[in-house]
Amino acid sequence: MKPYIKGTYRKSIFTSPQGFVIGLFKVRDTNDEEMANYLNKTITFTGYFPELKEDDSYLFYGEPFEHPRYGFQYQVDSFEHVKPEDKDGIIEFLSSDLFPGIGEKQASKIVELLGPNTLDIILQHPEQLDLVPKLSKKKAEQIIKTLNQYEESHKVIVYLTDLGFGMRDALSIYNLYKKDTISKIEHNIYEMVEEVEELTFKKVDPIGLHFGIEKDDERRIKACILYSMMELCFQNGDVYLYPNEIKEKTAFNLHLDAEEIDFSSCLEELVIEDKIYVEDDKYYLIQFYQAEMNIANKVKTLLKKPPMKYKKLDAQIDALEKEQGILYNEKQREAIKKSLEQNILIITGGPGTGKTTIIKAIVELYQSLNHLNYDGLVSEIALLAPTGRASKRMSEATNYPASTIHRFLKWNKDSNEFRVNEDNKDHSRFIIVDEVSMIDLELFDSLLKGLTNQIQLILVGDFHQLPSVGPGQILKDMIESDVIDTIHLDFLYRQDENSYITTLAQEIKNNDLSESYLKTKSDYRFFSCQASSIKKNLKHLCEQVKEKGYDYKRMQVMAPMYRGENGIDALNKELQDVFNPKSEEKQELALGEVIFREQDKILQLVNMPDDNVFNGDIGYISNIIPANKSDSKKAEIYVNYDGNVVKYLPKDFSKIRHGFVITIHKSQGSEFELVIIPICKSYYRMLYRKLIYTGITRAKKKLILIGEPEAFLYSVQNEQEIKRKTSLKEKLEL
Repeated sequence: MKPYIKGTYRKSIFTSPQGFVIGLFKVRDTNDEEMANYLNKTITFTGYFPELKEDDSYLFYGEPFEHPRYGFQYQVDSFEHVKPEDKDGIIEFLSSDLFPGIGEKQASKIVELLGPNTLDIILQHPEQLDLVPKLSKKKAEQIIKTLNQYEESHKVIVYLTDLGFGMRDALSIYNLYKKDTISKIEHNIYEMVEEVEELTFKKVDPIGLHFGIEKDDERRIKACILYSMMELCFQNGDVYLYPNEIKEKTAFNLHLDAEEIDFSSCLEELVIEDKIYVEDDKYYLIQFYQAEMNIANKVKTLLKKPPMKYKKLDAQIDALEKEQGILYNEKQREAIKKSLEQNILIITGGPGTGKTTIIKAIVELYQSLNHLNYDGLVSEIALLAPTGRASKRMSEATNYPASTIHRFLKWNKDSNEFRVNEDNKDHSRFIIVDEVSMIDLELFDSLLKGLTNQIQLILVGDFHQLPSVGPGQILKDMIESDVIDTIHLDFLYRQDENSYITTLAQEIKNNDLSESYLKTKSDYRFFSCQASSIKKNLKHLCEQVKEKGYDYKRMQVMAPMYRGENGIDALNKELQDVFNPKSEEKQELALGEVIFREQDKILQLVNMPDDNVFNGDIGYISNIIPANKSDSKKAEIYVNYDGNVVKYLPKDFSKIRHGFVITIHKSQGSEFELVIIPICKSYYRMLYRKLIYTGITRAKKKLILIGEPEAFLYSVQNEQEIKRKTSLKEKLEL
């Protein structure tokens, strides 16, 4: 039998909208040796539940574990509600708050008449309550109704898990449909794909087919069309699609030949149902079409508003220059003035062109021009960026608080909704958003929905970098529409005459590479070697870097691909030996070919908001505890992220990997003092201009390229990235 604890639910400490519960439970019985010490003690438990009744008995199936922040907990995978079994227990149950108006005396009469199977008799033969003396018909009906509701949730959850849904998905389904769950599934199980968060077509389809739905059933085809469109949009960054590519992908996901699908009529029905929008043979998922329209309309509203007027603005800028000991160039000065006057403005430019300097100046001038103290400034201005690392850089540069867009919009991870939205707007008056090239269509739409029309909006970014992970190319489309005033910063501020990083970025952007890329500069070096020698030379180079005192935070090696002789996986093994060699003093844990070692540099791969660690965060292993020494009886890895120590059990090990070498994609939004990038022809599938440009612009003080010059030349000349299908540019131009 599965390990269990049996006992009494006391109360909840926390309950999420999706049914995640942290609560207290008194253990009365268990078959788990690890839990024997907790008999007759109250413990903390976690898990997903439709509802729990205080002081009721339950069987919890799961396992104990030690949370790094909250200590010992019991993690519940599944559960059973245990109805009272003895006479006194049934009387206590029927006279509880669950059955208002039924006192102990009346409950005793019910049990005396119906016996030890009272509860089952009421559920199966409710008319038996008519035989209880002095029990009114109204109270009898209330008992029957309450007991049926009480049983319903557990029966539905069992039904769903028996179908093949996991507990979390079963909870999500039940929380949405309640008593209608079974009829909903029997009517059209595929509708749940659209209506239940995180329930994908691929999760539901095997259950639907097992349920007896035919492979060519139009309900299945329609659900798969929507799923396939979403898959394609996220795969390529597209906002709209053409019918042939939708049909091809749908047939593939259905495991059918395209000719077996009644594709056209299903597509037409989805259009009629307002789930797809068609415009000039472009097929949009309705939410993407509406997002583009919302963005375009908001931008046009801001463009129609009269600009702000400040007296003696030039004199104020002159005074700030004197105070800061700085001289703004002509375009920087124009950007500062227009930011303060216009309702929407774009500032774009590569590294070293002064974007950060401008943001700092705008904030300081806005405060002085509007005669605001610090608290007044906080109430009126918001500095935003798409990632935590980018917002932190923004804050450090301006000495003013900055936030991620998600935090600003008060994202609720449980409901996956923003509390700041079109019905509950933020009232900031001046917004500066940095790293706009990273923002996808839906996030930018959500941001604009959460802002009033009484704002000034400054958008800062470099659209030559990699585009957003999600659909859209917001910054590029807005700039190319030519309806929003855009300041292009192109003057490069160098540290000295012998520096080259910012010049190289400009040359790559313009596809105009000079021969200087092979010359050593104060901040740059190209170490030319054959692909077969990259690993050996990189290892030697990193040994020198280590001797100069660079730690894991200050420097970063980046590569375009994971696989191959010079891929990230192979290079991480080599550099582990350099930066963190094997030692008897360091505990190790082998997972296949990967060896985790205390003091290893670690990259987080997914968001774990409960532990305050996010995709792309970099830390180091502070401690490894083997299974035979841990309280959990499982291997444990502890990773330190700037003082935040996160515990990983075996089920979490896939969420981290070595971070001595990371992808260029994962580096976006970050900066490092020293960046090293190996480059060779075997990376050819990932050698294109935007990727290399993004990689080299992560370097703040020193950049080293190592490998084949011809591969680097190819990457600069290759702009054959996937062209995204978007229409925001056209909508802005209308």
